[in-house]
Amino acid sequence: MPKVTQEYMDARRAQILDAARRCFLRDGFHSTSMQDLFAESGLSAGAVYRHFGSKNEVITAIVEENMRDVLAMVNAVAGGRPGGSIGALVADVLDIVKSKSAEQDVAGLAVLAWSESLRNPLLARQFEDLMTRMGLAFTEVIREHQRNGSLTREVSAEAIAATFLCILPGYLLRLAMGDSEALGAVPDALRAMWPDVQTS
Repeated sequence: MPKVTQEYMDARRAQILDAARRCFLRDGFHSTSMQDLFAESGLSAGAVYRHFGSKNEVITAIVEENMRDVLAMVNAVAGGRPGGSIGALVADVLDIVKSKSAEQDVAGLAVLAWSESLRNPLLARQFEDLMTRMGLAFTEVIREHQRNGSLTREVSAEAIAATFLCILPGYLLRLAMGDSEALGAVPDALRAMWPDVQTS
């Protein structure tokens, strides 16, 4: 019997998760059964169960993957623009989120996962961890702006970061509701509201 490579296993896992995303976006988490996942992926029950023991494991894997993607976006933008304005930083994150959502409906899955986290303590903890890590990434950038005088020190960096993180869920919700066109000017509005400040 030929040895199964890690590359093959990874490809099957991705195939299952892609099928699950389609099912969940079409029918929701609760209306989707494991049989639906078998049919959508074109794989046998044994092949799917080799990777995931239950539908909850599939949901958790998708949410973790999306969270890692969003955190990577924030870290990449924050790390790549150490001197840019806060408005430009948040706007760049929203631009990437919109692009990713057009490809994979990240926004729709995020809204489904948020609602599921209200009844699933594991997902709730994962969201809390993601928001904490994103908050830390934003806080570091904001502290830098406070040090160079382009942002007030009268409010803590943590409070400003928390305020900006309130923008992202609202943006994702509007994207999930199909308001993509109406949101087109939001990144430019953020850049205009918090422009680069030249310091001497």
